[in-house]
Amino acid sequence: MHTVGELLRQWRHRRRLSQLDLAIAADVSARHVSLVETGKSRPSADMVLRLADQLDVPLRERNRLLLAAGFAPRYTERPLDDHALSAARDAVERVLRAHEPYPALAFDRRWNIVMTNRAVEPFFADVDPELLRPPVNLVRLGLDPRGFAPLVVNLADVRAVFRSRIMRQLDIAPDAELAALYEELLEPDSETASRRSVASDVVIPMVLRLDGREVRLFSTITTFGTPLDITLDEVAIESYYPADTESAAYFEDEPDGIKPLPGTRPLRSVTEHRN
Repeated sequence: MHTVGELLRQWRHRRRLSQLDLAIAADVSARHVSLVETGKSRPSADMVLRLADQLDVPLRERNRLLLAAGFAPRYTERPLDDHALSAARDAVERVLRAHEPYPALAFDRRWNIVMTNRAVEPFFADVDPELLRPPVNLVRLGLDPRGFAPLVVNLADVRAVFRSRIMRQLDIAPDAELAALYEELLEPDSETASRRSVASDVVIPMVLRLDGREVRLFSTITTFGTPLDITLDEVAIESYYPADTESAAYFEDEPDGIKPLPGTRPLRSVTEHRN
């Protein structure tokens, strides 16, 4: 069991800050930071949260810091279908619906899908039902040969993007399950590692082969600005946009922009996608 000082020191090292850097940012003395880290001074709950804020510690880990310091957790974690989160849930649904006829979905910190719009549903038509058992994981869905992988023309590039994003996540906040997912699907090797540098492009589109056509999509990520609930802190919305007019036409040609495919089944409701 780590002390609060040890945990704060780990976060400070992870952020590559000196004690003086953290002290200046938090408007406290460097000596006080040193005393807290060595356990010679017991910080108040407010001080723990002030330091955690400057270290950009995720809400889940802020609760852990508070517990290590002897205080009750400050941040709640409710399921997305909880009544208290109804306004936030409605906001996510509005964003997803407004993005139609293009695909959009919401996922949690481990890339488990919690909600989708209608434009996503046709893509699940030929997915192995095993991959659609909750929680449905976006990374596994995208890279598994039983999922979307056979549709992805530039699979090595897409894998490289996933790899880069999850490496950044793990650098920000280590997570055992996310690390296991990385090792399972994203560990670089000579066959799957892309020769292309992800950082060298402004946008790397995902190229899909659908109905005999190549559809090029790029995506944007939306998160809640100042959440006080762990669930909302960890939810992200990924919206996919056509990268050219031909790709846009693929989604816009059909009524309501949704292409009906035989065997299509919608994802289960958000209430069934809990950790």
